[in-house]
This record gives sequence, structure tokens and C-alpha cells, in this order.
Amino acid sequence: MQIIRTGSQPSAKGPEDYFTGSVRIDPLFNPPDPARVAMAQVTFEPGARTAWHTHPLGQTLIVTSGTGWVQREGDERQEIHAGDVIYFEPNEKHWHGATATNAMSHIAIQEKLNGSPVDWLEQVSDEDYLG
Repeated sequence: MQIIRTGSQPSAKGPEDYFTGSVRIDPLFNPPDPARVAMAQVTFEPGARTAWHTHPLGQTLIVTSGTGWVQREGDERQEIHAGDVIYFEPNEKHWHGATATNAMSHIAIQEKLNGSPVDWLEQVSDEDYLG
């Protein structure tokens, strides 16, 4: 058994290569092999978002506070709220983040394939972001 105490892992700023705006990542759990799951609490300030990306084994988001937007390639942007659960299929190109006026936090859960849980792509344009 392992207990990870709150505050025992430092917060990190979302890297500019993969995020637009102010994003804070708080790691929750990244167990050693052979486990593949990784979890983090991600907080997006208004206007902040991920770049387009995919996950080789899919991703689940659990919105814990605020209001945000999600979009998968080829579909309209959708609004999400605290309590919503969003699942992206493996290799489904998508982005997620806060709305232009409201912050949003979610727990992100994804599995690693060959050591990597994500494949980062291009930044989300303002046109895609604002719909």
C-alpha cells in the first residue's frame, strides 16, 4: 500500500509547448511499472487550454470545478461543467480547457503505452478555441 499525502508532490506550470495560458498541473499518482495509469489534477485559468493531442489508450476527464470546453477533431466545441465525465477514445485528436471567462479544473486519467500517455500536436488556434 502507498499513501500519497496531499501537498507532498509539487505543482508544476503547464509547459508552453503543450498549453496556452495559465495552467497548473498537480500530480496525483504515477505508479511504477507494470502499472500504466497516470493521474493529475489540472487547473486552467480563463482562456487557458491544451494543444491538440491524442492518447494511445484513451483518456478520461472528471471535471471537479468550473466551466470548460472540449472538442474532438471534426466536431463542434462542447461546454463541460463540474461533475461531468468525458472519455476520449484511443488516438482521438482533441483539446480541452477553460472557457474564455471561467476557470476549470479536472482530474485527467490516462494509461501509458511504451512509457508515454500522450502524443502532443499543434496548438489550438483562437478560431477553434472560440468556436
